[in-house]
Amino acid sequence: MRLLLLRHGQTPSNVKGLLDTAVPGPGLTLLGEKQAAAVPGALRDREIGAIAVSSMIRTSFTAAPLAKDRGIEPVKLPGLREIEAGDLEMADSHEAHLRYLDTLFAWARGDVSRAMPGAPDGRAFLQRYDDAIAQLAAQGADSVVAVSHGAAIRAWAAARVGGVDVDHAERTPLANTGTVEVEGDPESGWRLVSWVAEPVGGAELAPLVADDPTGEPVEP
Repeated sequence: MRLLLLRHGQTPSNVKGLLDTAVPGPGLTLLGEKQAAAVPGALRDREIGAIAVSSMIRTSFTAAPLAKDRGIEPVKLPGLREIEAGDLEMADSHEAHLRYLDTLFAWARGDVSRAMPGAPDGRAFLQRYDDAIAQLAAQGADSVVAVSHGAAIRAWAAARVGGVDVDHAERTPLANTGTVEVEGDPESGWRLVSWVAEPVGGAELAPLVADDPTGEPVEP
C-alpha cells in the first residue's frame, strides 16, 4: 500500500503558536482553506482508493475538497489524531514547544516509556496510531491519503518507517499540507518514499509568519 500522510491546513492555533491538541479542535484559517483547496490539483495525477481523517475537525475540513473531487467519503479514524499535549495544552512558549517535541522524538529513539507531561507515553501513542493505520490497510486500497497532524506524522514516521533518520525528522519542519509518503503494510513494515516539507500546493501557500509548535524544527 502507498500511504500519503498529509498534514492538515493551517489553523488559528498554528498562527498563535498554541499547543492545541484537544478534540475536536479548531477549524482552518483563510490560508488553511486555500491550502486545502490546492490539494486536489496537487494530487491530480495520483490514484487514490481511500481517504482517512482523524477525529479533529481540521482534518475533515482539509480533506473535504479532495473528497469532493474524487467522490470518496473519508473514513474517520480517531487514532490519527494529534499527540496529546497534556499539561502543555494551549502553551505558547518556545520552551513548551521544545519539551513537547523532545518527548515525541525520545519515543522515536526508543524511549517509549517516557510520558508527555500529564498525558500518555510513547507506547500508547504508537499503539493507537499503528491501530489506525492497520484499520486503513485492512480496507484493501492500494493508494491512500490520510489527513493527520504535524507531530503525530513526524513521530510515527520517525519511529516506524525505514529510511527515516530521526535526527533529520527532528530538524525538518512539516508545513501545513506538507506530506510524508510511505509504502508497505503493517505486517512487513513501512519504507519512506518521500518527505515534502512544504505545502502540496507549493511554497507560495506557506505562511509568511507563524510560530507553528507541532511543525517546527528542533535546532541541533
